[in-house]
Amino acid sequence: MVDTPDSTHDRRVIDADAAWAAFSRRDRAFDGRFVGAVRTTGIYCKPSCPARHPKRENVRFYPTPEAARAAGFRACLRCRPDEVGRDRQAVAEAVRLLDAGADPTLATLAARVGYAPHHFQRLFTRATGVSPAAYARARRTAAAASALEEEPSVTDAIYAAGYSGPSRFYADAERLGMRPSVWARGGAGVTIRWTVAATSLGPLLVAATGRGLCRVAFEEDGAALARRFPRATVEPGGAALGELARRVVALVESPERDPEGAWDLPLDVRGTAFQEAVWRALKAIPAGETRTYAELAALAGRPDAVRAAGTACGANPLAVVVPCHRAKRGDGTLGGYAYGLERKAALLAREGFDPPLQGER
Repeated sequence: MVDTPDSTHDRRVIDADAAWAAFSRRDRAFDGRFVGAVRTTGIYCKPSCPARHPKRENVRFYPTPEAARAAGFRACLRCRPDEVGRDRQAVAEAVRLLDAGADPTLATLAARVGYAPHHFQRLFTRATGVSPAAYARARRTAAAASALEEEPSVTDAIYAAGYSGPSRFYADAERLGMRPSVWARGGAGVTIRWTVAATSLGPLLVAATGRGLCRVAFEEDGAALARRFPRATVEPGGAALGELARRVVALVESPERDPEGAWDLPLDVRGTAFQEAVWRALKAIPAGETRTYAELAALAGRPDAVRAAGTACGANPLAVVVPCHRAKRGDGTLGGYAYGLERKAALLAREGFDPPLQGER
């Protein structure tokens, strides 16, 4: 069942059956997690390589391109598996630039990270779920949302968030389905509908406004939701939430499949600018991978805010949808999880990741 690489570069054990299944369906979600090396050709490929598949008995799996090269294989010229790491670094750098307040055109942003614009647009969208332009808009409006809590007027908040004027802010807000007046009133006047879905990890509350998901949590119900949103109208959602709940449950039950459309789920949540930057970084983590709190802080534009990154994970209102279970401590242990470490470990195990528990090495 398990292929053990000959190389000493990386001792991670790969489930060969799961790897072959991902390789067979050319699953992009597994790119960067391993490579498949073909004995008869001497070439290694990433899982999503479009080339014709070899026979199963001729394929070995290695955790990294370096391990495959150390075993004597060379990179496929068609799928270019060595570039997966470079792609992720480019997206991370672009996120850093946007979170730092830059507002470049797509052409300028792509040039900064060394890619052609259309190619980088696809890479960025695949990694984060949104285009660079949509990410920049979300960042600006998140900054405005934070400023609304501190500034005496909406206009002051707009300028404090870095907008050149109100018109651009209201255009962004309309695209995102967010209203400054709702932010300022703390959600008063909003109707929230909810349902509790059964999952193999326990009952899961799924709640949404007319714009999108606002709360996903294990072991919560309508009463807990009403306490959390005392100014909102909270009512059962029934069949109206059926499709949303189904897609959320799929993230619990089959995360390794990266369910189609999972990252297109409509959301209606708000945190501080830093919290939302951490949540965006969490959403960009592929299934089966993790990031340390230090890495999340860096991706959110504040490398020194490691503790705050952990707090942002704990404040995440959308369990599984924003996968804070993929955050860990720098020593590799699980850290905390609002719904219990056993659930966190179970979610990661379903994605093929088996981290040590607290205190284990």
